[in-house]
Amino acid sequence: MIIYKNMTSTHNSAGRLGNQIIRNIAVSLIAKKHDLFVDYNHYEIINNFGIDLFVGEKNYNTMINLNDDNYLSILAKNTLESNVDAKYSFFQTKDITDLVYKYLQNNKQCIIEKNPFESRYNNNNDIFIHIRLTDCEKYNPGINYYLKAISNINFTNLYISTDDANHSIIQYIIEKYPNTIMIDYCEIKTFQFGSTCKYIILSHGSFSALIGYLAFFSTVCYPEYDKDKIWYGDMFSIDGWNKIDSFIE
Repeated sequence: MIIYKNMTSTHNSAGRLGNQIIRNIAVSLIAKKHDLFVDYNHYEIINNFGIDLFVGEKNYNTMINLNDDNYLSILAKNTLESNVDAKYSFFQTKDITDLVYKYLQNNKQCIIEKNPFESRYNNNNDIFIHIRLTDCEKYNPGINYYLKAISNINFTNLYISTDDANHSIIQYIIEKYPNTIMIDYCEIKTFQFGSTCKYIILSHGSFSALIGYLAFFSTVCYPEYDKDKIWYGDMFSIDGWNKIDSFIE
């Protein structure tokens, strides 16, 4: 369906920062291919992070909906004479997130230079664990996953970033590893610090996926997919990443 708007924009779109970054990069790839002018949500924050979102010159009187189903065909078009409305899709299919991952890998030098923890790259033997709980607690892969991933690593420091430090999963890890260091940074600094650690243990969801995408020199572990605990696209089956099941032998 074609509607009339003023410009391509990602403002007023659904999701937290991880979703916003993935959506913005997906739209940026379309914008660069077709020279579209785009008004991005969180543009300055993401740009200062080292992610260069493309802003072209072309603006049209018509708008087409951009979604998971038509994204690749619109990206492949030789010409596009319309703005795109991307506010209602998350662009987290395997094909699209592979493009997002590749884009970040291709822009790693700028991202590294903007990272205040740059000196940690290739210069530590630490584990960073991102444990998503609160609204997604029921989808968490469970304590056995984290314990199994940790047990496979000979590490120096163990860092955890979480949205619920009092949860039993966190407390169990701290009890077993008393020197665990809790990280309480803002979202951007969490991306930046976490991605510098030599070993990264992810949960699921876009925020975790992006920590892995930005970890240019790390060993990345992620939980196997559970059909009863999946609310996201296939963002994690990246070549070289390590899938861990939750069974402890």
